Amino acid sequence: MLIISYKKIISNLRLSIFVVLRLNHIDLYSLELIVMQKTYYDPADLRKFGKITEWSEELGEKFFEYYGKVFEEGALTAREKSLIALAVSHVVKCPYCIDAYSKDGLQRGITKEEMMEAVHVGAAIESGATLVHAVQMMNKVNKLEM
Repeated sequence: MLIISYKKIISNLRLSIFVVLRLNHIDLYSLELIVMQKTYYDPADLRKFGKITEWSEELGEKFFEYYGKVFEEGALTAREKSLIALAVSHVVKCPYCIDAYSKDGLQRGITKEEMMEAVHVGAAIESGATLVHAVQMMNKVNKLEM
């Protein structure tokens, strides 16, 4: 009877994977990117967003009514609202929103440069909001050092 240790199997498996990767000219960084493409968030779920009314019809319908009203033309154009939504999507880290408003922005003629600048504005506000809380820390430390 042939007994192969668990460690030997794992070692052989790692070697086999490495050989396959090298033969196909795939480096470990590329493998990581391939693996990362399978995420917790399924882009197909964005199409299911409307189904939130199934478990709470009244609140779901009120939300979508409100949502639709917010994105109507008003003091801001639909294009401007889309750009704001894209920046906020990054700040709140919503992959579904990022997908939706990247697509919406392109359809409304927003350039890649405008999109990136908006994301930087959102990032600056988010980081500033984090850093301004340092004043609270500084106040506490100064009080404790007295």
